[in-house]
Amino acid sequence: MATEREVRKVALAFSGGLDTSVAVPWIRETYGADVVAVAVDVGQGDVDLEAIEERARAAGAVACHVIDVREDFVENFVWPTLRAGAVYGRKYLLGTAMARPIIAREVVRVARREGCDALAHGCTGKGNDQVRFELTFGRLAPDLAVIAPWREWDIRGRADAEAYGRRVGVP
Repeated sequence: MATEREVRKVALAFSGGLDTSVAVPWIRETYGADVVAVAVDVGQGDVDLEAIEERARAAGAVACHVIDVREDFVENFVWPTLRAGAVYGRKYLLGTAMARPIIAREVVRVARREGCDALAHGCTGKGNDQVRFELTFGRLAPDLAVIAPWREWDIRGRADAEAYGRRVGVP
């Protein structure tokens, strides 16, 4: 569990995918907390932001904030990273790695505005995304609990997540 103290309202980094969609009802069931979804547009391009908001509400979020940080992301994250030559293996631009801190920053900002007492993400642990989110959360909001469903729940893969989603009515 995230903390010994009571969690009443959670700001969740929300992509609209399976993992974050089932995280909404799981957090509600497990913590008895309201969930505020935070979808951050870093220029993914193939994401329907209106559909993300609808999906968050259909999953049970009490609110969904869709935030456009594209200009800030390019100016303050992408260009400095490119100037530093931070390209993995000289061929892989670390786009996801660059995006996680700005997404986490926006989750913290929404959490503060909404009066949340916890932060959450849907990172599976297959890569370093949990670390990227949680280092940023810890730096910007050390007073808020962090919930990482993939470290807590019994869901072990996509089939489990889909079955859970069907059981709790996530479209």
